[in-house]
Amino acid sequence: MKEEPPSTQSPRSWAERISQAFGSNEPRSREDLKKVLRDAEGRQLLDIEALGIIEGAMMVSEMQVKEVMVPRSQMVAIKEASPTKKFVNDIIKSAHSRFPVFGENPDDVLGILLAKDLLPLAIGNKLERLNIRDLLRPAIHVPESKRLDALLKEFRATKNHMAIVVNEYGGVAGLITIEDVLEQIVGEIDDEHDLEDDDHLIKKGENKHFVVKARTPVDEFNSYFKTQFDEDQYNTIGGFVLKEFGHLPKRDESVHIDHLLFRVLNADNRSIHLLEVQQENA
Repeated sequence: MKEEPPSTQSPRSWAERISQAFGSNEPRSREDLKKVLRDAEGRQLLDIEALGIIEGAMMVSEMQVKEVMVPRSQMVAIKEASPTKKFVNDIIKSAHSRFPVFGENPDDVLGILLAKDLLPLAIGNKLERLNIRDLLRPAIHVPESKRLDALLKEFRATKNHMAIVVNEYGGVAGLITIEDVLEQIVGEIDDEHDLEDDDHLIKKGENKHFVVKARTPVDEFNSYFKTQFDEDQYNTIGGFVLKEFGHLPKRDESVHIDHLLFRVLNADNRSIHLLEVQQENA
């Protein structure tokens, strides 16, 4: 019997797998497309990570900057007139790499300071003679309503990694980075500084409002709020709240659990990241 020659056909490409997933049922809407892709993942034509990235990319085309920006109240910014020692200490403490610099008021953004640009001056003992304006990079401004996919294209074209977000009156509403956009596609991007931030898992605000990181352990949450949520079945408060929603919620969705109102402040297509908790009258 004649032996068949080895196949020279290359493995199926990712695009071919997607094409096979569609078959003869061409999707007519985004929801149809999502159903087809999820079915393809169920039939192991796509792995779960690839599915998450595709769904994340689809979601980015529907989201606006205001949904994922860092609000003005949480920005780490530098005042031009600040003493050098003070703003350098602020930079070290925050562990960020880029900082908006403003003039007379927070709406007067002069530019962006890169922490790495301070290193040559620090090594040469020239920080005290620093004129901060000499180091500033141009700041780009984007409206709150700008779509994330359009912003990502702008970031790539201009090679910028941060933009100042302005409201309809031209005032600073917050800031957004390229990492904020990419996290909506690939999920949370942790770095070494994220792991050190567990000292502030729960932050008290005004009028019985609290900001709570979703990774807060349930037992720690129970201890703080005097609740009795299941500590055996759920490790984090985010996992517990997700179960109560019954679906992956979007930003600003809320749910009542006992005497607490949970509102989602930040989430991607995989998990919840940040919650607002409001204590209601028992």
